[in-house]
Amino acid sequence: MGGETILIVEDDDGVRQYASEILRDLNYQVIEAKDSATALQLLDADKKFDLLLTDVVLPGKNGRELANEVERRRPGTKIIFMTGYSRNAIVHHGRLDPGIELIPKPLTERVLARKIRQVLDRPSSS
Repeated sequence: MGGETILIVEDDDGVRQYASEILRDLNYQVIEAKDSATALQLLDADKKFDLLLTDVVLPGKNGRELANEVERRRPGTKIIFMTGYSRNAIVHHGRLDPGIELIPKPLTERVLARKIRQVLDRPSSS
């Protein structure tokens, strides 16, 4: 358990630092990005990560657009969205789009740890 690398994309410094701290305490490697542009630069630099944990609402490209780009460049990448809003790019008529994993904000250590492990342990779709 643990040891995998997680790319966290979150524009709120406090939320990003809190999530990073939790994940590091759980023995994950963490790469942080404050927005989609920074995350895409990391992707361009061929930074390796096992899971993308991204906020839905981000400056520039939103989390769904970022996830689409990550999936295009690295098919099969595991992705979890975080949101403090019920209306956004991935929830429609109260339902999540198929295949979407979502963690509500404010984040709790228990929910974050469980969801990360659940998604990482799932067999890859590609």
